[in-house]
Amino acid sequence: MGSRVRTGVLIAVVACAALISTGSLGQSQPQSQPQSQAAGHPPDEPKPLVGDPVHGKAISYTCLGCHGVPGYRNAYPNYSVPKLEGQHPEYLVIALQAYRAGDRSHITMHAQASSLSDQDMTDIAAYFAGEPIKPRSSAAAPQAAAVCVACHGQDGVGITPQYPSLAGQHEDYLERALHEYRKGGRKNPIMATFAGQLKEDVKADDVRLLARYYSQQRPGLKTEERPSTVLTAHQ
Repeated sequence: MGSRVRTGVLIAVVACAALISTGSLGQSQPQSQPQSQAAGHPPDEPKPLVGDPVHGKAISYTCLGCHGVPGYRNAYPNYSVPKLEGQHPEYLVIALQAYRAGDRSHITMHAQASSLSDQDMTDIAAYFAGEPIKPRSSAAAPQAAAVCVACHGQDGVGITPQYPSLAGQHEDYLERALHEYRKGGRKNPIMATFAGQLKEDVKADDVRLLARYYSQQRPGLKTEERPSTVLTAHQ
């Protein structure tokens, strides 16, 4: 009887030790880590997305319904739909993400952007942007643009891909964008601060002055041409 008890205790001790060594007793087993993490290296950052303009063109048929028509206007409020050809593709992605997140108040654009993945946005931006415009002139910006040129350049060409180019953009669209930054329709703390400092009264209308100046700069943005079909081809 004594030997049988001692044998059972020995078996229990051995089993308990096995459970502890495998991490099955009171704790979960540690998951294997990638070799880079186990060696103390940070995990690899995700690679930046690369735009495919061919795919972007294929999925942008609804976008061309507005942005591919010269002189097309937003119904209400009434202002020109922005030109996109020549814009920085990186900025177009940022704008689409803002519409998707609701940081820009436009119902139609929010609905369109909400159906797009980040890769879709990158592809569409690559298609619409084409060859981004480059600065060529040494224009003398008005005094009201003193804080604008740091990001948008003297002649309206964004100094980095994340900043939009304004050269050649519709004047009334630029006015509308500034008003939205001033009133919170576009949630960007930097632009809200700058736009809020602009004068807009009988004596000085900085909003209109800036919009007119940048809209007249060349080279400028253009309206993307829609692919010709039996419905759009000239008779």
